[in-house]
Amino acid sequence: MLIAFSVAPSGTPADGSERSDASVHDAVAAAVKVVRESGLPHRTTSMFTEIEGPDWDSVMDVVKRATEAVLPFGSRVSLVLKADIRPGYTGELDAKIDRLESAIEESDDR
Repeated sequence: MLIAFSVAPSGTPADGSERSDASVHDAVAAAVKVVRESGLPHRTTSMFTEIEGPDWDSVMDVVKRATEAVLPFGSRVSLVLKADIRPGYTGELDAKIDRLESAIEESDDR
């Protein structure tokens, strides 16, 4: 199972502080740290973090904990989530990209 998610705070943090640049990188860092410590295969890009796990419970547990890690950074949290549920397949975090690159190469050869 692959999950792509993005989590970000909004509003004033619980401690009342505000960032002058409106950046959320500290909050995102807290979420990504949870993902990295999970031990599940993952990839972070500028907009999303992808996680691969064997089942709903393992992947959603990481998403929940990453979301909770962002809570202190705002009065609310926004979560965007997309899932690719394909029972019996593993290693798809990289395999999907490999198939895409092969298809591009094949189309260039035509």
